[in-house]
Amino acid sequence: MRGPSAYETIGRAYTVRRRPDPSIARRIRAALGDAATVINVGAGAGSYEPDDRTVVAVEPSMVMLSQRPVAAAPAARAVDEALPFPDDFFDVATALLTVHHWSDVERGLAELRRVAGRQVVFGFDPSRQLDLWFTAEYVPASAAMEEGRAPAVDELAERLGGATVAPVPIPHDCSDGFLGAYWRRPEAYLDPDVRASISSLAQLDLSDVEPGIERLAGDLESGAWHEHHGALLELDELDLGYWLLVAG
Repeated sequence: MRGPSAYETIGRAYTVRRRPDPSIARRIRAALGDAATVINVGAGAGSYEPDDRTVVAVEPSMVMLSQRPVAAAPAARAVDEALPFPDDFFDVATALLTVHHWSDVERGLAELRRVAGRQVVFGFDPSRQLDLWFTAEYVPASAAMEEGRAPAVDELAERLGGATVAPVPIPHDCSDGFLGAYWRRPEAYLDPDVRASISSLAQLDLSDVEPGIERLAGDLESGAWHEHHGALLELDELDLGYWLLVAG
């Protein structure tokens, strides 16, 4: 993975801000089908792990592992490029909002295929980072960071031997506080604790973030944000380029 060391710093409050969103969880559970055994690679604190089947988590960061609930699935400290399990040991391998952190995507995907007959991957389209008003107008450095590290979904599908890909619209009240979760709650981006749980923002220099946050605060106070983006407040969900891929 792209440095467990990064999450020793930015992952400390994930159980507070990064709670599974019900609508996303339903899509992931449906993609699991009748799988009895699941390996969750890049598992973090355990979001979206099903509780009705056998799950083993894999996570390199001790900070993230320490936040897993007592009743969570057993977890191994390991990286995606070298999963410590035999071939075809699991029915399904999941990788949920994690592939963009991997240091060797090709090798990581090969490991998913090796240990499981089916793969379920949740991620985002790096070319659509500027679809979110926040990155387009206030912190474009975040979009540049993600475009530089997140692989395109068609590339992932090809490396997994073909896959179905479905868009995942983000609900207006999304409880999983990733970058696009607050598209209808602009005030949330002003909260440093919120930003600290969004990996791209947490890893940027403050000089790339704080000027945009100050401008956003001013635009909210003046009404300029509502003038330009008020129509979003009428929407229940929004397609921001997030997707769910199922292969195998």
